[in-house]
Amino acid sequence: MESEERVIVLLVTTVIIVAFVIFIILLFGFYQKRKNFLLLQKAEDKKRFEREIAETQIEIREETLRNISWELHDNIGQLLTLAKIQLQNASLENINEVSETITKGLTEVRALSKLINPEAIKNINLIEAIQLEIERFNRLNFIKSSLKIGGQEFSINKKASIIIFRILQEFFSNTIKHSKATNLNVNLDFNSNSLVIEAQDNGIGFSSELVSKGIGLENIKNRAKLIGAEAFFTSEKNKGTSLKIIYTL
Repeated sequence: MESEERVIVLLVTTVIIVAFVIFIILLFGFYQKRKNFLLLQKAEDKKRFEREIAETQIEIREETLRNISWELHDNIGQLLTLAKIQLQNASLENINEVSETITKGLTEVRALSKLINPEAIKNINLIEAIQLEIERFNRLNFIKSSLKIGGQEFSINKKASIIIFRILQEFFSNTIKHSKATNLNVNLDFNSNSLVIEAQDNGIGFSSELVSKGIGLENIKNRAKLIGAEAFFTSEKNKGTSLKIIYTL
């Protein structure tokens, strides 16, 4: 009788041990599967991020080339033409005007040279890049623009800077082309662990329904998410549009 009980106890114990071993194996298998899935997802996210960075650099370069083409044709071209006409009619009385026109042309060429440098696109200094855009808008009388910086400045990840600059570049482009705004104000506020960027125009704006639906706005929000940032739009008809980006370190 005792032997039968021992056998039963042994069998039950064996079953429990086997079940426990099987459970551990299944749990380990699930853990490994989950781990592999997360590693694969992380690798895919990294590839997607790198692809987005590359595409963004191309977009910035194309936008820059469009700006350069326009400035060469309509701005520097006009200055050189004016200088040529002035030289043809040069005299002691107007020689200063000729010199001033040529100086303006040289200033424009120097400003363009900063944009042409491919390393400037790969390693964007966010503040300098925004400042160059603001200066260009004012210099060419596109729109009255200003840039204000608050707080203690800190360095920003280069790839994050590329994404943020491209988002702002899209906003600037829409403001100049479509908003009919006369003023564009950009504020950078450096906090202890975040950078808050606000860009606002005084244009015709659009309805809150269009803000929620998109017209390219969703793409901007998705790009912000890639660097752990958030992008918010507010707009009202005839009261302008604003973009707020919160980038947390």
